[in-house]
Amino acid sequence: MMTDPIADMLTRIRNALQIERPFVDIPASKIKTAIAGALQREGYIWDYEVIEDTPQNVLRVNLKYGPNGERVIQRIVRESKPGRRHYQDLRSMPEVLQGLGVSILSTSKGVLSNREAKKEGVGGELLCTIW
Repeated sequence: MMTDPIADMLTRIRNALQIERPFVDIPASKIKTAIAGALQREGYIWDYEVIEDTPQNVLRVNLKYGPNGERVIQRIVRESKPGRRHYQDLRSMPEVLQGLGVSILSTSKGVLSNREAKKEGVGGELLCTIW
């Protein structure tokens, strides 16, 4: 049994970026698919797909690299952990690297980036930070 599946997802992405893989396969869940959707909307990955498989579906994330092979994701950090949850309201939501990075939040309107959450006017649990 895994205690933090989101941290496992982020670690798999981080490891795949280290060896410059074009994609990474992750055991699928709704929250992981929503996080991948937020990463795609913010331009950190090309796309993602859920592959139907038994006993568990697989989330395939196609990673994005620059024209010379440089990584688009320089760092990805898990913020809220099972033992210590981290919540952000609308007023105290910080900018990541003065707007160059993005935070992913779990809100009442779904999994959103910090930019989308400010537009929607909601706060939530800070899942991870990416730059």
